[in-house]
Amino acid sequence: MPGTVYAVGDIHGRRDLLLELLAMIDSDDPAGTADLIFLGDYIDRGPESAGVVEVLLSDPRVSRRRPVFLKGNHEATLLAFLEDARHGAAWQRFGGTETLLSYGVRPPRGASDDPAAWEHSRRQLGSMLPPSHLEFFRDLVLFEERGGYFFVHAGIDPARPVLAQSEAEYLWIRDAFLQDDRKLSHVIVHGHTPEPSPVTDRRRVGTDTGAYASGVLTAARIDSAGVRFIST
Repeated sequence: MPGTVYAVGDIHGRRDLLLELLAMIDSDDPAGTADLIFLGDYIDRGPESAGVVEVLLSDPRVSRRRPVFLKGNHEATLLAFLEDARHGAAWQRFGGTETLLSYGVRPPRGASDDPAAWEHSRRQLGSMLPPSHLEFFRDLVLFEERGGYFFVHAGIDPARPVLAQSEAEYLWIRDAFLQDDRKLSHVIVHGHTPEPSPVTDRRRVGTDTGAYASGVLTAARIDSAGVRFIST
């Protein structure tokens, strides 16, 4: 692969770890010549989802490295909720409460399925979400191809070409991708599935080290020499 890329795994509202990792990348690449690819799931679960998005939009250590921002399943769920409050209860079950609170929105109490309560929260989020953040979520892309590497949030269906997948596969797939061992056209660089430590082999580079719970946020440095990991 020409050039150098840092692929950053799932941040999940851990602004503190993002800032720490950016400092580590800056030290590893002081000239700022490498590119950044963020693999999605910026929000939910951790306490500072809004703060993470603001860092990604405003920190010069990000902007000077020509960032690419991929969509994760959590961002897709936020966008679905903004369109239809009926997604609220499902979103709450896997971390949406923390995102709402980070934007100053109080979700319904408990595990509520009350449509009226979720519609109130949906309207509140629509009014509290900064326009730049909404634009960020809407502009997220599904994948990035660089040489023999294919960057995507969750993975791919190994039975189909990398460009012949549905959005659901790019954002949600797990076992059908992870448990397969057939040779692929690209090395898949992904997050989505937390693992105790980052993984690299002939098929994939896994970067999700469960930052929101473990305190370990990981980036994969990928260049012509191969793959090397940097973690908080």
